[in-house]
Amino acid sequence: MKNLKHSIYLFCIVCVISSCSKSTEPIVVSPELFHASVDKVMEIQIHDIFSPPVASRVFVYPNIAAYEILAQKTPEMESLAGKVAELTSIPKADKAINLELSALIAHMELSKSLIFSEDKMEVLQDSLYKEWTNKNENEFNISKDYALQVTDHVKKWMNADNYNQTRTMSKFTVDTDDPSRWQPTPPSYMDGIEPHWNKIRTFVLDSAAQFKPKRHPEFSLEKGSKFSEELIEVYNISNEITAKGDDSEEIEIAQFWDCNPFVSVTRGHFMFATKKISPGAHWIGIAKIASTKSDANVAETVNAYTKTSIAIADAFISCWDEKYRSNLIRPETLINQHLDQDWLPILQTPPFPEYTSGHSVASGAASTVLTAIFGDNFQFDDDTEVPFGLPIRSFKSFNLAAEEAAISRLYGGIHYMAAIDEGLKQGRNVGDFIVSNIKMKFE
Repeated sequence: MKNLKHSIYLFCIVCVISSCSKSTEPIVVSPELFHASVDKVMEIQIHDIFSPPVASRVFVYPNIAAYEILAQKTPEMESLAGKVAELTSIPKADKAINLELSALIAHMELSKSLIFSEDKMEVLQDSLYKEWTNKNENEFNISKDYALQVTDHVKKWMNADNYNQTRTMSKFTVDTDDPSRWQPTPPSYMDGIEPHWNKIRTFVLDSAAQFKPKRHPEFSLEKGSKFSEELIEVYNISNEITAKGDDSEEIEIAQFWDCNPFVSVTRGHFMFATKKISPGAHWIGIAKIASTKSDANVAETVNAYTKTSIAIADAFISCWDEKYRSNLIRPETLINQHLDQDWLPILQTPPFPEYTSGHSVASGAASTVLTAIFGDNFQFDDDTEVPFGLPIRSFKSFNLAAEEAAISRLYGGIHYMAAIDEGLKQGRNVGDFIVSNIKMKFE
């Protein structure tokens, strides 16, 4: 009996030791987990149908929160406090905290506060939180507590960016008496999206109007005028491309870079939206591709996501400032009114004014920042659109990808050439300014 009790006692000791050993296994956060969190945000954005400007806001704040946490242990990552508008230093972390774990938790928690479908993010969270609790409950809890402190800090800064105020501002008023002014386009004739986005606080830019592009060609439908020539160019190129058939290179390029979350499909009396990635999300996807190809560690991955998302966010503020200042009519409206009432663009016209091209500005800014981080002539295979049934496209550099993204708007029949050329310049100016004010890469 005594030996049995002794055996039971020894067994209990072994079980306790085994349990303690299991509960103190270190929690390792990989770059793949950050990619998974960003991918989940992208998936939810598509489901929730965020406009391109709002989508850029959803990406940037969680990335900055993660970046600031990691900057405390990574000398190459300079804090963005004092470099990004009104951002102050986050609370300091205790040495016992797993900063990579805290950064990922902060990213997920802050992302959850910026989306509608919180339950979809919670599926990923709950799975990871359970795994981390089983590995090392104490490490998880203290790291999570710190992440929530940082999340609260960043939320207070985020909530002062004027976004909430713009939710209550007036809708865009269409000026039907001026033939040069933007009008809602078919098939859904939606109101102009985010007419007050230029009031959102910029991140690195001095103001929304800092890189105001030169004025578009003066509106004129007289034969031989610069504006009339650009209008006819859209019409002729679209007809030439359509004549080639659906498998033409130009149509493939237009569809690859469509990235329109507002595409409406009509079936009888019903209208519904097809869900697509936003332009900024496409470039976030390219940041992931570049990070993966470069075998970037966690800090390098977060650095790429953060700098790219800042460029995209400021690009949309800059672009939308010009869109609603120039308030230029879309090619589709004028072609239907004056050239061909049955003409349809290859891509569906998005619901906001024409000048400048949002794709061009965002692509110019993102490609400039990615080039500063990963270098020029960085070849990559872009599989971002594969989930939407589109093939992989390969590029020899980020800048060449940006140029294709820009010209895709002409192929799609939704932009004049001036909006494309000047938009690309505008975006690169935004990107160059960000590169000159924030350290880009690890050296």
